[in-house]
Amino acid sequence: MKIRHDLKDANSPPGLEVVQLTTEAAVPSSHVYMEAQVFTPDSRRVVLHRSAHAHGSDKNDAEHRYLVCDLDNGCGLTPLTCEKGATGPSVSPDGVFLYYFVNETETGGGRLTLKRVRMDGTGRETLHVLDAPLPGTTFRPSQIYPLSTIRSDGRRIAIAAFLGDGRASGSPFGLLVFDLVECRVELVLHGPSWCNLHPQYSRSSDPQEMRDILVQDNHGNECDSQGHITKLVGGDGADIHVIRDDGSRFRSMPWGRDGNEFCQGHQCWRGRSTWAITSTSVRSSSEHTLVESRSVEHEGHEGLRSPGGVRNDLSREFRQPCFYHFATDIEGRRLITDAGPYEQGGRLFLADLTEPGKGPLANFTYLLSPRVGGRKGAHIHPFLSPDGQKGFFNSDESGILQAYMVHGWA
Repeated sequence: MKIRHDLKDANSPPGLEVVQLTTEAAVPSSHVYMEAQVFTPDSRRVVLHRSAHAHGSDKNDAEHRYLVCDLDNGCGLTPLTCEKGATGPSVSPDGVFLYYFVNETETGGGRLTLKRVRMDGTGRETLHVLDAPLPGTTFRPSQIYPLSTIRSDGRRIAIAAFLGDGRASGSPFGLLVFDLVECRVELVLHGPSWCNLHPQYSRSSDPQEMRDILVQDNHGNECDSQGHITKLVGGDGADIHVIRDDGSRFRSMPWGRDGNEFCQGHQCWRGRSTWAITSTSVRSSSEHTLVESRSVEHEGHEGLRSPGGVRNDLSREFRQPCFYHFATDIEGRRLITDAGPYEQGGRLFLADLTEPGKGPLANFTYLLSPRVGGRKGAHIHPFLSPDGQKGFFNSDESGILQAYMVHGWA
């Protein structure tokens, strides 16, 4: 680690502390994508990765490692994985294990292995090896999505994949749900437009709510026969849905798809609640806003025109909103977000969440500029510790992508 108070400026809170967590000059490192469940519930340890980029890693990179950062012990970094192809990390809700996948798949074949290891690096176990078609199908997963998501009772974990056989373009993608108790897997959703699913289990502890998974649909996407995406979003843009982890109760979020508002492609649950937040681009005003809603019954891919939709523009009191990525604490009371202009290094803000569905963000606090450069993939991707006391972001201000922490804003 390295103390980086030089990243503060005249507008930063006076007590702000800035720490660069990764410092290898020749190896890029970053936080895992900000919607990932990579914190222990006590907010003391977080998983990040080396030899990686802001959206994942190369499955053929032998140098890639997931690391646990001990925030109470000098932010020390300890490797948790050594396997080539390790991907899709999720920390168990009790903070005891890191679950992850080892991707040795190829189009139409290969092997996907689900493993877990204790957060101290001991007790590594192989839980499931998938080297045959998914049960009840002819599909073999490949192009494994870099993010997994784990249910709040620790009994199921989900990850997305390409399902084509390599012979035709436009083949389906799908959502795989692994039962961690019975050691089985089920395909609960599939189709050609599910190429960038961003699956996110609800953080609720309610027995019914915890089964909900937030998913992203990319209408008009195109991919080649190997599952490589050649066009991510069509003119109508993405829309967001909620589905039960058995494939039932498909619902819609009232966002985007009216020709004026477009989902940017990042959304997350508001803490443990049934509310979710998305970032939008609004053509008529050239604004980039944050909107929260709850799911409604699916009556077609109507986006914000979905019948019964309730929308709350969280950023309506911010002058010229230009927000992109964000995350909340586990109680859904605080939000951290990055903001443009990126050509000037970007900005990082903290805000309070008020009454769900009604109140706007309040008490906006400017923290600092991450000073990101123009390098491809240098995304800030901010998120909070579960207790909302520490913020995390990426930057390439040193000349290479690294992971950072900020705290002490109160």
